[in-house]
Amino acid sequence: MKIDRTSLPRAVAFGVASLLLFVSIFAFADELVEMARRTRQGEKIYFLVPISVAFLVSFVHGAFTHHFWETLGLKPAKKLQPKKDT
Repeated sequence: MKIDRTSLPRAVAFGVASLLLFVSIFAFADELVEMARRTRQGEKIYFLVPISVAFLVSFVHGAFTHHFWETLGLKPAKKLQPKKDT
């Protein structure tokens, strides 16, 4: 198996960022629950916090996964063009 060395630093960087995001979610779980409670009490602006966190985690983890598989040499299959009958 050939390792793509150009994707390796990106995979490591996004992997570390993903790990830090997951650790921070667990570290600040009580604060996130408090924001959810405040949202139910009428402070509606706090609903943006979990949505923003979800988008950020999704983007960073997706980028890590992409670069991880690319580093290992696995890429998506190319679509075959249907043959035209002439």
